[in-house]
Amino acid sequence: MKIAIDASPAFRAERTGIEEYTYQIIKHLRSPLSGEDVTLFVKRGGRAQVDFKLPPGWRVREIWMPRLWTYVGLSLVLLVGRYDRLFVPGHVVPPIHPKQTVVVIHGLEYERVPDAFSARERRSMRFSIKRSCRWARRILCVSNNTKKDLKDLYQISQNKMRVVYEGVNPAPRIDHHKTQDALAKWHITKGGYLLFIGRIETRKNIITILQAYEMLREHFHIAHKLVLAGKSGVGYDEILRHVEEHPFREDIIMTGFVSDDEKWSLLAGAHVFLFPTLYEGFGLPVLEAQQMGVPVVTSKTSSLGEVAKNSAVTIDPMVPQELAEGVQSLLGDADVYAAYVTKGRENLERFDWNRAAKLTAKMIVMSS
Repeated sequence: MKIAIDASPAFRAERTGIEEYTYQIIKHLRSPLSGEDVTLFVKRGGRAQVDFKLPPGWRVREIWMPRLWTYVGLSLVLLVGRYDRLFVPGHVVPPIHPKQTVVVIHGLEYERVPDAFSARERRSMRFSIKRSCRWARRILCVSNNTKKDLKDLYQISQNKMRVVYEGVNPAPRIDHHKTQDALAKWHITKGGYLLFIGRIETRKNIITILQAYEMLREHFHIAHKLVLAGKSGVGYDEILRHVEEHPFREDIIMTGFVSDDEKWSLLAGAHVFLFPTLYEGFGLPVLEAQQMGVPVVTSKTSSLGEVAKNSAVTIDPMVPQELAEGVQSLLGDADVYAAYVTKGRENLERFDWNRAAKLTAKMIVMSS
């Protein structure tokens, strides 16, 4: 059986979101698909980014096409190569594809939070994802929330969809000296800050975080700094204006993009992790914080309530006061804080990359 995988999002220097998912699912598919003929299609230069050993029968092929990589480049190689199966981990199925195609849909953020996207982006994503859902034989959803959105908004048959949760990578062993050095870069100390990690954009609800932080400082008199870690996205200029006008501006740190090592160091040193975003297809940062024993305050909307269940403090992301009170409920009671650390670690048992890969492989090789 010849299997093609669109691996283009996986192999690049900076991975977030779908890129990290694609990297991990391909890495963990090596075992369940070890006896198959598998080709990973990547963009120019992607071969050099593959940093794990491939099983016998697996190969990497670069498609050198700067534009229309999926719609033209990938379509043509699939036509010529006569592949039996295609796995697309990142939304977009090419026009020419095998009948047995499996696509992963991560979320419909652009439908649920339209103001966070331009009209052009919304049209483009709606067009490509609707067609991908129509063309694919099977659709994998990373959460029940995404499955529900596809059914409600695009009338996709439930029989065509399967929910397969993402996994959680093993947390690295933390070197406390290296962590201290990393935190010193931003003049912060372990336990002395609240943390958000993600793209600094409208959909991530950064302005609500800033408003809640002001309440925490003024009404609950906390001394923590606020760290916002991530590269800029849609709405960044407005967010930056709010930061510059904030009464506690000197205690707000914006790191920009952080490396994987820096991310784990920031998580290891945080007192509370904040993730009150407006919409997530899955919400992996919640689980990463729980891995490091850091309690989480997150939204009870979209997939976040589903992923966190009762292991995090959940709030209405549109109400800054709820976010502030949620954080204070942890900071103000050591027993409550410890209980959520324990619940977080227990929650991690529901998410495993090997289990996700086995279910995904089963869907790929399924004949009908």
